[in-house]
Amino acid sequence: MYGIFAGAILLIVLLFSLLSSGALGFMPGFEELENPHSNLATEIYSADNVLLSTFFLENRTPVEFHEISPNVINALVATEDVRFYDHSGIDARGLARVLVRTILMRDQGAGGGSTITQQLAKLLFHDPARNIWDRSAQKLKEWIIAVKLERSYTKEEILTMYLNKAPFIYDAYGIRSAAATFFSTTQDSLKVEEAAVLVGMLKNPSLFNPVRRPELVTSRRNVVLGQMLKAKYITREEFDSLRHLPLYLEFNRTDHIGGLAPYFREYLRTTLTARQPLRENYASWDTPRFIEDSIEWNTNPLYGWVHKNLKADGSRYSIYNDGLKIYTTIDSRMQRSAEAALTKHLGETLQPQFWREKRGRPRSPFSRNITQEQYESIIHRAMRQTERYRTLSSAGVSADSIRQIFNQPVSMRVFTYQGDVDTIMTPMDSIHYYKSILRASLFSMDPQSGHVKAYVGGPSYRHFKYDMAVQGKRQVGSTIKPFVYTLAMQEGLTPCDMVPNIPQTFYLPTGQTWTPRTTSERRAGEMVSLKWGLAQSNNNITAWIMRQFNPEAVARMIRTLGIRSPMDPVPALSLGTPDFSLSEMVAAYSTYANKGVHTKPLFVTRIEDRYGNVISTFSPRRNEAINEESAYLMLNLLEGVVNTGSGYRLRFRYGFKGQMGGKTGTTQNNSDGWYIGVTPNLVSGVWVGGEVRDIHFDNLYHGQGANTGLPIWALYMQGVYDHPETGVTEEDVFEKPLNFDLDLTCPDEVTPDSADEIEVGWGRWQRDELF
Repeated sequence: MYGIFAGAILLIVLLFSLLSSGALGFMPGFEELENPHSNLATEIYSADNVLLSTFFLENRTPVEFHEISPNVINALVATEDVRFYDHSGIDARGLARVLVRTILMRDQGAGGGSTITQQLAKLLFHDPARNIWDRSAQKLKEWIIAVKLERSYTKEEILTMYLNKAPFIYDAYGIRSAAATFFSTTQDSLKVEEAAVLVGMLKNPSLFNPVRRPELVTSRRNVVLGQMLKAKYITREEFDSLRHLPLYLEFNRTDHIGGLAPYFREYLRTTLTARQPLRENYASWDTPRFIEDSIEWNTNPLYGWVHKNLKADGSRYSIYNDGLKIYTTIDSRMQRSAEAALTKHLGETLQPQFWREKRGRPRSPFSRNITQEQYESIIHRAMRQTERYRTLSSAGVSADSIRQIFNQPVSMRVFTYQGDVDTIMTPMDSIHYYKSILRASLFSMDPQSGHVKAYVGGPSYRHFKYDMAVQGKRQVGSTIKPFVYTLAMQEGLTPCDMVPNIPQTFYLPTGQTWTPRTTSERRAGEMVSLKWGLAQSNNNITAWIMRQFNPEAVARMIRTLGIRSPMDPVPALSLGTPDFSLSEMVAAYSTYANKGVHTKPLFVTRIEDRYGNVISTFSPRRNEAINEESAYLMLNLLEGVVNTGSGYRLRFRYGFKGQMGGKTGTTQNNSDGWYIGVTPNLVSGVWVGGEVRDIHFDNLYHGQGANTGLPIWALYMQGVYDHPETGVTEEDVFEKPLNFDLDLTCPDEVTPDSADEIEVGWGRWQRDELF
């Protein structure tokens, strides 16, 4: 008998020795116990230290013990391991209860015997078991690991590690993410009843889902409160009061789509993870993008950062699980103002105007310029690009049947400016609906530092993922005219120089001629100032400047101002035929407010590792583009647009009093509306248009940049000025160069007599913005 007992003891000792040594499978060593690995989300912070969002495989951000509400600690200990502070990793009384009541008496409600430390061991070092034998071996290993953890860490450290590691649902990992997801609060502010909900979920997060099963979770919460009462963490009066409270959630799921600045965050993600451009990875027609990406790889340290920077052990960083902290230049207050401005003007004004114009028209929302055949081709292609079509086609459904399905009403959730709504419509109607939604973008930066303060790539990242702030390019129309005038200022002309307002004819290499059209007859044939010409967006004056120099010189000036997109050095360049991105345009205009120095937009200032060590810093890239005097003259010209020309609406309708300049732009058929505005410490641009150029206002009054882009800029700046702590105010002034004494009051510089005169003049001015 004694021999059998001794043999059993020796067998158990041998088994635990083999398990502890790792002979029967993985067992963490001392180093791994001291530094357990955990997937940590990368946090993205604004310049004003607001957490914008995270990149994650597991949305987890670690916190310290003192940052966790005592309510959470008490609820956890009372529910999961009431003798936690008394044992050394294994609870003998708990094991005895499991043996007698759960196994022998088959009482499934008696609870398990795992301590918090054992549960932590399972979270840290075990994958899900494949079968009962695998789980049995894991259980024995957990005992050993739990004892080792207790020797290596304090009780507070073990609780902290467990709460940082615990998985919930809806991409929430750890107590910080759970508090934010289910209660929109921080882990140190959780109330007793909230802590009880979260701790109750740990038993089975999918089952005890407060969003889908509120009654079950309320019952589970009350069980946790009862355990806290037994452990004397709350009083009987508190228990009786709390258990009758309704389950109150403030659910806010964290994902890569919602939240502030989603287009910016996606730009950041793709930029950080970009690979070195290789020509074979680009289509034959995509050479310009290959060139642009190659320049970025070689000159921009943020581009491809994860492939250019290595950890001490030689491995690459991961933005998804290395717990990095990325400090950006975005100002959360300006970003909110930008998103609100775009939503307000599109949702309340432009979209209703657009729908009224298109209502009842054939081939809506496309213009009348496309044929029925072109229209049907576009819609068919859009249908084939949907996930619904791909699924049906993969299942072998015939083309005729698919078309029938697309014309049958179904329930769906669609975008509106007031929030997504549930409705019933045919999939084909939804294609038309989404194509009718106008798109817009806004980009704003500090001209001195290059810090990008606001970045909106579209009306809704969830529904319209193509980024029209940095990625997309459209024809720029008359917003290119200041670049032409810049060449004139650099070559010695001034805003008050008088030139003839007559048509200009260019002789092309083909032997043909080209004369830019000017529909306005205002002051035709007279001598006018250059300032008057830009304020009125007069094509004759812009063409006159082009003729004094040449298209190649204008193209070189545009390159000097930082534009890298393709362009042809032809006379029509002066009227805005090429496609540029909004970010390029804003950076180029920033040169004027930065005394002639062009600064590349800067998106990130520094990156820290999970321990707070700074591993990368980023500085603006600058080059002197034009001299300071020319830059100041250009500011004066741009101010003329606001004070007397197509931007005067900013004065009479929006009431701006401070110094500002800008330029409107409208391309052919009103396909694109632009406004780029310059203030002493902030340069911002807005673009508005359809998904493609054939979707646009047919009415010039509504489609011009002064009606589409300018109001968004104005609403944005109103929001910025409401926050003087951002450092941008209406009292800011453009700094005059030293010893500058040129009188810039031109003889024909006349402020409009009334708002009515401006409104009537819009069409006249804006027609000259078309080429």
